[in-house]
Amino acid sequence: HFWAPTFKWGISIANIADFAKPPEKLSYPQQIAVTCTGVIWSRYSTVITPKNWNLFSVNVAMAATGIYQLSRKIQHDYFSEAEAAVAKE
Repeated sequence: HFWAPTFKWGISIANIADFAKPPEKLSYPQQIAVTCTGVIWSRYSTVITPKNWNLFSVNVAMAATGIYQLSRKIQHDYFSEAEAAVAKE
């Protein structure tokens, strides 16, 4: 058995559970690692013969959840401060 997709589904589910976590508690390095792993291995999982669609799907899920979490973190760290500064003027 090829167990990598099973463990990666666990990471994706944990990242989905973190959607409720405040953005200031998210980690850039962790989310960048999840996103990059998802993007890179989505591509390379299509090279394997026969195609492992479960591996492809979990990597797409990892990339998507990582991108979403990074967008939340970036929006909180950079854009909410700019909006607050404009509101003070």
